[in-house]
Amino acid sequence: NFVLIMNLLSSTSVFGFYTLISRILGYLRDILIAIFLGTTIYADAFFVAFRLPNTFRRLFAEGTFNAAFIPSYAKANLKNKKEGKRFADEVFNLLLYILIFIIIIVEIFTPAVVYLIAPGFYGDSEKLNLAVEFTRITFPFLLFVSLSSMLSGVLNTNNKFAAAAAAPIALNIVLIFSLLLAFNLELNIAKSLSVGVTLSGIIQFFILIFVTKKFYFPSLKISFEFKKNIKNFFQKLLPSIFSAGITQINILVGTIIASFQTGAVSYLYYADRIYQINLAIAGIAVGTVVLPNLSKKIKENNKNSINILQNKSLELSLALSLPAAFGLFIASKEIVSSLFGYGSFTQDDVGNTSLALMYFALGVPAFALIKVLSSFYFARDNTKTPFYISFFSMVTNVFISLVFFKEYGFIIIPIATTISSWLSVLIYFIFFNKNKIIIFENKILMNIYKILFATALMCFFLYFGLEYFEDKLEYTYKFKLIYLLIMVGLSATIYLLITNILGILKFKSYKLK
Repeated sequence: NFVLIMNLLSSTSVFGFYTLISRILGYLRDILIAIFLGTTIYADAFFVAFRLPNTFRRLFAEGTFNAAFIPSYAKANLKNKKEGKRFADEVFNLLLYILIFIIIIVEIFTPAVVYLIAPGFYGDSEKLNLAVEFTRITFPFLLFVSLSSMLSGVLNTNNKFAAAAAAPIALNIVLIFSLLLAFNLELNIAKSLSVGVTLSGIIQFFILIFVTKKFYFPSLKISFEFKKNIKNFFQKLLPSIFSAGITQINILVGTIIASFQTGAVSYLYYADRIYQINLAIAGIAVGTVVLPNLSKKIKENNKNSINILQNKSLELSLALSLPAAFGLFIASKEIVSSLFGYGSFTQDDVGNTSLALMYFALGVPAFALIKVLSSFYFARDNTKTPFYISFFSMVTNVFISLVFFKEYGFIIIPIATTISSWLSVLIYFIFFNKNKIIIFENKILMNIYKILFATALMCFFLYFGLEYFEDKLEYTYKFKLIYLLIMVGLSATIYLLITNILGILKFKSYKLK
């Protein structure tokens, strides 16, 4: 009765595997930054300089650009290959010239840009000057990472997820190399990292040019034909970037507010880095994989396949994000201490960062669900509804952060981000129910109970395991990371075994009929 349209779990596994490698290398990079820079003014200045291009990287690279590009490119490509190539060339060239113009403007007015993203730095001229210098070095990264995202969209449209997910690994390899080189040659570490950011963007772009040439190779031109499909694409692009990237926008807003408190930018950066590894798999990987497949089924008007695909992607997102959320909440202090608690990163830094991580952890399932839920609208060529929901989320986040920042300090930022994200998820479900976009199968509710049961058993094991290894996870213990990895590995194994027995995380259960 049904045709096999995809294996969601295996496709997500491919995307997730390379993203996981990238994030692990990212952790290694951040551990080295924490050791050598800690939460000093150099660290704060670099993180602010890196935050802007890195936010754009996440906005463009992690499925948001694809939300506007894939449906339009797939439609043009479906007519004929020549039409698909013409559409891709128009988008590539417009992006190229728009981004070059933006970079020139930012390079000229960098002090004003730094003021916008870190107004608190204006009370410290040394920190401000460092942030301006580093921002000028890192910002060209935006050009190469945005063009790379377009090439990734071409690959994803052709159901090729591995290369697009693997390309960002270049960023972390280059930054680790830059940091070690700067340390050994006694250079300015933060400045060397800034140079590494832009260099990694260039390398990533050329890797993707080479991989994508089988499907598409860009042709440079100066004249443009603003056809209807190009206008439609750019009309969808800004709302899709804003809506699918709302978590990153909320974090950027948090950085702006946190700049008024010493060390707060660094605390939020390190906490953000820890939960991002799960978001990459539970939200970005699932959302990226489901988008091109769901888009095709909607064009075919295959209602049964559409519903199965949506139900399965929601179930998989929750199966991957719920245990991570509870695990991060329970072990936040041990995780921060084991990953970053060395050298210049003090016990106070561990305490503040772990507190931020605890509140971010409560929002992890919401951050992941937003990525998946927005894809349901993007696949239907609707970027306006997610845009309005995201705008409401941002306003809520800013309101809570500004009203309570004076009283509670930087910790209100992860709290506000979590609250606003859960409100967004609630609004999505209200809209889905109202417009009958998704019909929930009875099986999904039962499977959510199973996921919660498996998560509870995992948490029970993790909690008592942390108690047992308490002395081995102390800040001063040299090999604490090994014991943390043992506990995390055993907890994850227990969760996977239970969900397998209960029939949740089985490959065959995610074969969408």
